[in-house]
Amino acid sequence: MSAKTNGKGTTFEVGQHVVYPIQGVGTIQEILELSFKGEDVLYYVIYIPVSDMTVKVPVDRAEQLGIRAIVPREESEKALAMFSEDFEPIPADWKMRYQMNLDLLKQGSVHDIASVVRTLYQRKKVKELPIMERKLYDSALQLFVDEVSFSLDLSPAEVEELVFRKLEENAPGGGKTSADILPDDDLADDHDKDSGDILDDDE
Repeated sequence: MSAKTNGKGTTFEVGQHVVYPIQGVGTIQEILELSFKGEDVLYYVIYIPVSDMTVKVPVDRAEQLGIRAIVPREESEKALAMFSEDFEPIPADWKMRYQMNLDLLKQGSVHDIASVVRTLYQRKKVKELPIMERKLYDSALQLFVDEVSFSLDLSPAEVEELVFRKLEENAPGGGKTSADILPDDDLADDHDKDSGDILDDDE
């Protein structure tokens, strides 16, 4: 979909739901032209309800930041199917695992988000996750549920139920065994460290 504002083309319309990687699902509330360093710059004004936050994003940087439309129903159904599929063994080093999953979350596709949820869900069925990974898991699950609920026109509770039903089909003891998930070598004190935010973003 597209809109025209002050004669300039934009990718999204006012009122359209979009996905902002890491941040969540938001709504385009307004498209503004503001002066920045002597130049007129077009901005999307996006409200993100999960954090009750409103952000202004330059229209010409939206694609670079990974902002995209909600996926169609077919893509959501494919992403849901991933939860009951086989997966590769995950790294033993939790810090390596964390960075790998954080990178996927930053990429922001619904399939990448599903992969993070699946990996960390299976891991926590075997052993408690370190605090940072628990936060990453919770964030990924929230992101997935929010987007898919819009895509499939279901409530978040209904989507969450679908997610866990699929995950349990492939959980250790339900198709997978703990041997498929590599042993962890994280230190006990890593479990007690709270980093605050889930990401240390340099963007």
